[in-house]
Amino acid sequence: MGMSHTHNRRFDLDFEFPKKPFNIVLVEPEIPQNTGNIARLSAATGSVLHLVEPLGFKLNDRSLKRAGVDYWDGVNIARYPDFHHFLAQETAKNAKNIWLFSTIGEKSCFDVIFEEGDCLVFGSEGQGLSDEILADFPDNIVQIPMINDNVRSLNLSNSVSIVLYEALRQHNIMKNKL
Repeated sequence: MGMSHTHNRRFDLDFEFPKKPFNIVLVEPEIPQNTGNIARLSAATGSVLHLVEPLGFKLNDRSLKRAGVDYWDGVNIARYPDFHHFLAQETAKNAKNIWLFSTIGEKSCFDVIFEEGDCLVFGSEGQGLSDEILADFPDNIVQIPMINDNVRSLNLSNSVSIVLYEALRQHNIMKNKL
């Protein structure tokens, strides 16, 4: 006996998405499947996906489309030729915080207080964020805690998921305190 598609229990959850969406910023992503998964995550959460070039793939790449499945119409996506162009546009200028995620961060993503509209910035799978970008926001470099020093980093789409849902969780806790 299958589940009815006329009633989706996810919509009955006591959960509220922020009025001002979170901004996921991928700087020079290299693997199309990761970006496709993150695009699907963006569609599911109402987040905005910002892609900073150069990209390691073309946006019409089959792997990218397959990972995003049929959710591409629901993705709010923007592209920039470089990180400086991203910083110059209104979303970045109006964001309360720009958080950079890196294995060199000295703050845990679970100790950061995320606010609606924040920019969550992630580097490429192979190189992470450049020293130049990290130097621009030295107090906003954050990492995801890991217990095993033999693991250099987590998969990019997993990292984005962890951080975004922590930000959404915090938003709901704050909403319930008001």
